[in-house]
Amino acid sequence: MPDPLLIIVALICGMASRAVGMPALIGYLAAGFVLHELNVGGGEMLAKLAEMGITLLLFSIGLKLQIRDLLLPRIWGTTVIHMLVTQLVILAFLSLAGQLMPGLGLSITSNLVIAFAFSFSSTVFVIQIMQERGEMASRHANLAIGVLIIQDLAAVLFLAASTGKVPELSALWLLLLLPARRPIVRLLRLAGHGELFTLAGFALAILGAQLFDSVGVKGDLGALLIGVLLAGEQKGKELARNLLYFKDLFLVGFFLSIGLGGWPSPSLMILAFALGALALLKPLLYFPLFTRFHVAPRTALLASNSLANHSEFGLIVIAVAATQGWVKPEWSSAMSIAIAVSFLVASPLNRLSHTMYRRHRLRLLRHESPLVRAQRPDTSNVRVLVLGMGNIGTGAYEAIARSYGEQVLGIDDNDRKLAQHHAMHRRVAAADASDPDFWHRVALDQLELVMLALTNHQENMLVADLLRELGYTGRIAAVVRFDEEATALEAKGISAFNLYAQAGEGFAAHAAQGLRERRSADRDVNETEEPGS
Repeated sequence: MPDPLLIIVALICGMASRAVGMPALIGYLAAGFVLHELNVGGGEMLAKLAEMGITLLLFSIGLKLQIRDLLLPRIWGTTVIHMLVTQLVILAFLSLAGQLMPGLGLSITSNLVIAFAFSFSSTVFVIQIMQERGEMASRHANLAIGVLIIQDLAAVLFLAASTGKVPELSALWLLLLLPARRPIVRLLRLAGHGELFTLAGFALAILGAQLFDSVGVKGDLGALLIGVLLAGEQKGKELARNLLYFKDLFLVGFFLSIGLGGWPSPSLMILAFALGALALLKPLLYFPLFTRFHVAPRTALLASNSLANHSEFGLIVIAVAATQGWVKPEWSSAMSIAIAVSFLVASPLNRLSHTMYRRHRLRLLRHESPLVRAQRPDTSNVRVLVLGMGNIGTGAYEAIARSYGEQVLGIDDNDRKLAQHHAMHRRVAAADASDPDFWHRVALDQLELVMLALTNHQENMLVADLLRELGYTGRIAAVVRFDEEATALEAKGISAFNLYAQAGEGFAAHAAQGLRERRSADRDVNETEEPGS
């Protein structure tokens, strides 16, 4: 079967997986196994897609790498401790399995590699559930993604060392890439925002991989480090957004190729199911680690639950280890089954995360550290709350503060953004708008207006439902982008401002005001000139 038809099969299986609430990744893996049963193999195009997907994955990780954030103990400390403990647990489990099922042929080397692969959590899964719930900008999403990046870096170091090649002396020339940051950023600015810009991103990822590979260093590490050069730049963030779907598209080839490799032996399949279910133990360690590192209990719970799965990066580690002869090739298919099982058990857990916190809130608050307790925002004497202090929220804050002054409080989750608002003498505080702990500290009976400037419909709906559940009867206004979003909010008694549809009215009002001022100025000039003429 031609490779393009394999992609169509993957599309159908991916859509079916998404329709039942699972990540599309499960469908791609299933497509590979189905095609294997039909005696269909992949060709050169599929191999190239898989290779390009991994290169773009590592390049994208580099673009998101904020060293300052990753150096926070709650991120690197939690990740390192959790990975070490997880590997010890998996090693013990594999040792027991090896005694019960001697036919597995597990060695010390294979056990170490397999335990390492199972210590990661899935970036694809976490980003998907956060996007679906409108929580990508939340503290728990940022915390979970920070942990994932540290894990991905560990995997990249493994991949870089896996070839066993010694870098050539010419590899020292790669140090010249350090001052290349500014020229590369200028090049990206020159490329604009369209297809030329995206093509420049592809070229940079491929160039980085080829450069490193040419001097005896694994090319994947080159793609990562070229991305790191651009991390923190606005063009780097834009490039990460542009390449997101291309990266996912090319990785389809990798996931398909895993399934095309066939099924593992029956005993190994049983072990894969058991390893997949073990992912549910991960939050039991993440939560106490997060709270010990002064993370609020709710943030710790939601981040921990999102990490209760195994990673597609583990598949890459196992695939590379199989080429080196460290594990049997059938472990690639076993790993894919374990990942699928972990997604199946993690999905309902994540759907219940908010309910779980509300139900056990008082018990979980016992784990709150004194430092977190001391950082609770001051919500006294507040009559108006503006949730989301971006451009729209800031404009709303400035307009409403003319009437309410210090009784207006702006809420945001971005610490750097909050520092800028503090410098402008605005009353702002750090909090998660969907956090019931925050609302329990607000005098809802004195609150007259809540302005939802979050521009994310799912988050707006979540906050609105929470407020009504807590008994708030005041006015709620929200910013929306589409008519169906306005309809859904208005059905809940919330005033919706359509950013796109009503922006034209605001623009016209602004232009008309300027025209009136111009006519008034011209009239004043004419009246001044007439007596002397």
